[in-house]
Amino acid sequence: MIGAALALLLGMLAVGVPVAAVLALTGYVLSEQYAFFPMTGAAGALAWNSSHEFILIAAPMFIMMGELMHRSGVSGNLFNALTPWFARLPGRLMHTNIAASAVFSATSGSSIATAATIGTVAIPNMDKGGYNRPLFLGSIAAGGTLGILIPPSINMIIYAVLTDTSVADLYAAGMIPGIMLAGLFSLIVLLLVLWRPGWGGAPIPRAGLWRARLRGLPHLVPPLVLFAIVVGSIYAGLATPTEAAALGLMATLALVAANGKLTLPMMLMAFEGTVRTTCMIMLIVIAAFFLNFVMVSIGLVQAITDAVLGLGWEPFWMLLAIIAFYLLLGCFMETLSMMIATTPIIVPVIVGLGYDPIWWGVIFVILIEAALITPPVGMNLYVVQAVRKGGGAFSDLFKGAAPFLLAMLAMIALLLAFPELALWLPTIVNPKSG
Repeated sequence: MIGAALALLLGMLAVGVPVAAVLALTGYVLSEQYAFFPMTGAAGALAWNSSHEFILIAAPMFIMMGELMHRSGVSGNLFNALTPWFARLPGRLMHTNIAASAVFSATSGSSIATAATIGTVAIPNMDKGGYNRPLFLGSIAAGGTLGILIPPSINMIIYAVLTDTSVADLYAAGMIPGIMLAGLFSLIVLLLVLWRPGWGGAPIPRAGLWRARLRGLPHLVPPLVLFAIVVGSIYAGLATPTEAAALGLMATLALVAANGKLTLPMMLMAFEGTVRTTCMIMLIVIAAFFLNFVMVSIGLVQAITDAVLGLGWEPFWMLLAIIAFYLLLGCFMETLSMMIATTPIIVPVIVGLGYDPIWWGVIFVILIEAALITPPVGMNLYVVQAVRKGGGAFSDLFKGAAPFLLAMLAMIALLLAFPELALWLPTIVNPKSG
C-alpha cells in the first residue's frame, strides 16, 4: 500500500500532471483500491471544511499586501534607502539584496513575490556595478526565500492548518532563525568577496554617503510600520493572525494611496495576481485534504508512522534521515505541493520521535527554502532568471545559489544543536506554549 501510493504520486508528478490533480487522483485511486467504502462521497464536505478555515483568509490578504508593495514602487524606494548603508561593506549591493529581501519579507509572506520584487529592482545594477553575476543573482534568489521564514509567512499558515498548531507560535519561532539566516547569507557574501575581491563590484565614493543614508530613512519606515501592525497586533493580543492580516492590508492600501499610486489599473493588476496565486494555493489545499482523509481512513498514515518508528533507529538519526529525504525531494518537487502532501504524514512521525512540532515547523520551512534554490525545480531560480533582462546562462543561478544552500544547512545544524533558537521566543510571547 505504501509503495503503491508513492509510485502513483511521484509517477504523475514526473510526467507533469498538475499538482492539485495529482493529489486528488492519488486519493481517488487509493480510495477505490483500499477503502471499505467509496471516499469520494465526502469530497464536497471536505472541500468546504478545508477551505472555510478562518485562518486561511489571511493568505490572500498577505499575498495582496505583497502585490501592492511591488506594483506601487514602495519596494524600489526600500531598496534605494538600504543601499547606502552597505556601500562600504565588501559585496555592497549583494548585502542590500539580502537586507531588502528580509525587510520586504516582513510585509509579503511569499518567497516568490520577494525574489521577483527585489530582483526587478536590483538586477539592473548588477553589470553596471561590476558584480560577479552568479553570486549577485544567487543573493537575490536566496534572499527571496526569507519570505516564508520571517513572519508573516503564508507557508506557516498552511503548516498550522495542516498540523493544528498555533500560527502565533510559529511566527515567533521563525523570527530569530529568520534574522540569523539573513545574517548567514551576508556572511557568505562577505567571505566570498574577501576571497575574490573582484566579485564585490566597483568601489563607491564616500562623498555624500551619510547624506544619502539619512535621506533614505523615511523610506524604511513604511515596511517596519506594516510589520509592527501585523505582528505587533498579534502579540499584543489585539488581533488574531487573520485580523492582523486585514489590518496590514488596510495599512498597505493607505500607504499606497498616500504615495499617490492607488490607481485603478494598478489595483486591477494586484487583484489579478492575488486571485491567481490564491486559487492555486486553495486548489492544492483542498486536494491535499482529500488525499489526507483517504490516507487516514485506509490506515496509510498509521502504517507509515509504524514502519518508520519500527526501524528502531535513534530519534536523532531518524531526524537526520528525514531532513536528507526532504533535501532530495526538494530537487524534484514543487515546494507548496511538497509541504501539503507530506506534512500530514511526516509530522506524526516527528511527534512520535519526541520532537516539538513548532520547532520542526521552522526546520521544515528552511528545508522548503532550500528546495526553492535547488535545481532543477527551484522556483526562485526561475523567478530571478525571468526578471533578468537581456537573458544570460541559467547555470549562473545554480552556481550563485549553491553557497547560500550551505548557510541553510548551517542554520538547520544550529537549530538541531540549540532548539531554543526557535522555542525561546514563543515561550516569551505566549507562556502557555511552553
